[in-house]
Amino acid sequence: MKKVLMALDYNPTATRMAEIGFSFAKAMHAEVTLLHVVENEVYYTSFLTSPFTGIGDFDSATFYQYMNADGISDAANYYLEKIKKHLGDSKIKTLVENGEFAEVILKTAKHLKVDMIVMGSHSQKWLEQILIGSTTENVLNQTTIPLLIIPTKNKHN
Repeated sequence: MKKVLMALDYNPTATRMAEIGFSFAKAMHAEVTLLHVVENEVYYTSFLTSPFTGIGDFDSATFYQYMNADGISDAANYYLEKIKKHLGDSKIKTLVENGEFAEVILKTAKHLKVDMIVMGSHSQKWLEQILIGSTTENVLNQTTIPLLIIPTKNKHN
């Protein structure tokens, strides 16, 4: 294993997932790329339901400064850089892409020629599952690349 792609969302458990995935990658002396996919900008526009609320130091003032097309990508880059800093490895690469989650993850993995994809799997509200589907399940069903799935469901759920 030489290259690992870690797909991160803004779930509050993403930092823990990144720590576990990074431990695996580090044990294999693999190059790590952190990926965030921006699929639907509308998802980011409500502070009450925004994925940005999973970022520890994102307050409402910080959130609103990112509410434009470029700002959403800037915020995602900021988030990935914070995760990179938290993991303590300056060699980690970060990447923000736009598109459908599973499709972009698979395309990026193929383009980067990664040896493993690391993703979290957390339960979503039933309505979101019906409308969006499970990104992790879609990637699992479409990839030939080994996939490390880290359960990220909160213990209180």
